[in-house]
Amino acid sequence: MKSLYLLVDIFTILVPFLFSFHPKIRFYKEWKFFFPAAIIVAIIFIIWDSIFTSLGVWNFNPRYLSGIYILNLPVEEILFFICIPYSCIFTYYCLTKFYNLSWHPKTENIFCLLLSAILIITGLIFFDKMYTSVTFISTALVCLFLKFVAKIDWFGKAITVYAILIIPFLIVNGILTGTGIEEAVVRYNNSENLHIRLLTIPFEDIFYGFEMIVLNLYFFKIFESSFSKKNELKMAS
Repeated sequence: MKSLYLLVDIFTILVPFLFSFHPKIRFYKEWKFFFPAAIIVAIIFIIWDSIFTSLGVWNFNPRYLSGIYILNLPVEEILFFICIPYSCIFTYYCLTKFYNLSWHPKTENIFCLLLSAILIITGLIFFDKMYTSVTFISTALVCLFLKFVAKIDWFGKAITVYAILIIPFLIVNGILTGTGIEEAVVRYNNSENLHIRLLTIPFEDIFYGFEMIVLNLYFFKIFESSFSKKNELKMAS
């Protein structure tokens, strides 16, 4: 089925896109913040993805692809870096709009430090496994930067929302890694990961996904804050 990966992208974004126009949500008004953020993060992950593909860390099954490639990556994989963040940022926007998901600052700090320490130690122990080491160490560094350098106040909210998103994550990533289909869409070289699977999903994918989402959130909020400050200056003048 040549269109499978493309259909996964489309169905991932379809419902969030349609509900973006709901009068109580109006996420379409946030597009001017989301798309610049998504493009910045997509560039980072496309470069990462392209390098790992060329090094044989993973590859893509042509059986499920349209055959169009950009930078050695199938176009469906490029779209993945827009569709998945859109759905996740939309979910974060909705949940934080209607519910208080805030954590106590000390809890955030402790959780971030513990998570980062575990990831760095694991990444160093398995330094010979490229997907494991790069993903775990880079995720830890991003978390530490966001919490203690950028001093974000939404780290706990991001953790909560990502935990809620685990179920759709298992469905989408499950399909891409072979759950319910004859062969995987994305095929991993198990010598470069821990070979621990959640269904068919490599354990590292959880942290790869989290890193991608928090970076999208970070830039989304930077653009949002910059826009608000400009409006305040205009009103003050």
